[in-house]
Amino acid sequence: MTSVGSSKGLESTKADIAVIPVRAGGKLVLGGEKLSAPLRRLIDRAMKRDEFSGEAGSTVDLAAPEDSNLERVLLVGIGDKPNTEVIRQAGGLAGRAGAGRDVVVTTFHSVKNGAAPFAEGFLLGQYRFDKYKANKGKSASRSLKFAGDGGRAASTEAKRSIILAEAVNQARDLQNEPSGAKPPAVIANQAVKMARSLGLKTRVYTDKEFKDERFGGLIGVAAGSHKPARMLVLRHEPKSPKATVALVGKGIVFDSGGLSLKPPSGMETMKTDMSGAANVIAAMGAIAKLNPQVRVIAVCPLTENMPGGNATRPGDVLTARNGTTMEVLNTDAEGRLVLADALALAAESKPDIIVDQATLTGACKVALGGKIAGLFGNDDGAIERVKKAAERAGEAVWHMPMPDYYRKNIDSDIADIKNTGTRWGGAINAAFFLKEFVGDVPWTHLDIAGPARWDEDEHYQVKGGSGFGVRTLVTLVESFDD
Repeated sequence: MTSVGSSKGLESTKADIAVIPVRAGGKLVLGGEKLSAPLRRLIDRAMKRDEFSGEAGSTVDLAAPEDSNLERVLLVGIGDKPNTEVIRQAGGLAGRAGAGRDVVVTTFHSVKNGAAPFAEGFLLGQYRFDKYKANKGKSASRSLKFAGDGGRAASTEAKRSIILAEAVNQARDLQNEPSGAKPPAVIANQAVKMARSLGLKTRVYTDKEFKDERFGGLIGVAAGSHKPARMLVLRHEPKSPKATVALVGKGIVFDSGGLSLKPPSGMETMKTDMSGAANVIAAMGAIAKLNPQVRVIAVCPLTENMPGGNATRPGDVLTARNGTTMEVLNTDAEGRLVLADALALAAESKPDIIVDQATLTGACKVALGGKIAGLFGNDDGAIERVKKAAERAGEAVWHMPMPDYYRKNIDSDIADIKNTGTRWGGAINAAFFLKEFVGDVPWTHLDIAGPARWDEDEHYQVKGGSGFGVRTLVTLVESFDD
């Protein structure tokens, strides 16, 4: 684990790489630091040679002068007026460059409000999932140090960002773990172990309790798997809470599509179909550490969706916890079935808001691409609060419509609702399905089918499970403690 601290000065610190922010026009941001003549000449020549002007996202990597305490110097462009996300992404670039290097020193805290987002991006950019590789990738740096004036204060300012980055990386680990190594019981046990170490309350419903608990959706989806399902509940219970927030995460540990079987290529990334649950579990760990005075209830239905001999068949009818009957016309639209029980359970606590996250529909990814989540909801105030939390967290969401005249798309001929809709507007149809289980509680739904899995390495994101959504959940909960 990378430690974050401070040092007396940039060049007086023995470090493997020094990271210097550069504004538009090639202006170095050094705070009170003064560069030695050899280093200054080296940087000036390199900037002229590479026509480096400090454009946001651009970098120049240099070998430091001989006899320097530094091995290398990385110049990172931040543009003219960098916002938090620009700095976070710059931190990600520095994290990549610093991977495999023991000590990294920087003056990024000299950029206004720069310490926290830089540290966050740095730690996220260093993430690697190489557990199953014989040849491991570059290891994370041992330490990140803010150099010179304000360095100690900067390391303190970065504490929340460190907690957030650790939570995101925990979610990424859960996402990237192969499905065979993380059956529902294993995920639940890991979550309980983490929760108890941090003082969270826990409750795990086993498959033997599902009938009595009326978890009909979860029973139906789990029926085709040999791996017993679980319903995981975690609680953060401060003594004098200012509000109650419920977080719900879809936890389909592997999605074959059930009897409505996916093609082989469609199953390749289905180990990450539990991204919503991974995010909620990781967010709860961060919430426990940050200890906002907000009651938080987390509910995660955990199961595989498999085509075993006892699997739910197209045409079957399931009954959710709140009594709603659901006609299953496509067993590959299973996420909404397990979320039905989880949302109904969460709504019983009458929270001030329910927020669910789910890799729910390919339709949302078609609409918004791979880097933006769809935001749906039944309450304008709740939607606006989640939008602001996502913006502050640096996670892109887009408010999607739910016009009343689309509700009829989920009407069933034989049950209260069906788990499919018309061909078009699939993400909206799915959102209307979920709405049936929250009653009059303010609710938002984040369809993270696109951004839950990143398609490429860039800035602080790494190809594979992204942990997208963790930071929004934590920031949202904190907003009730303001």
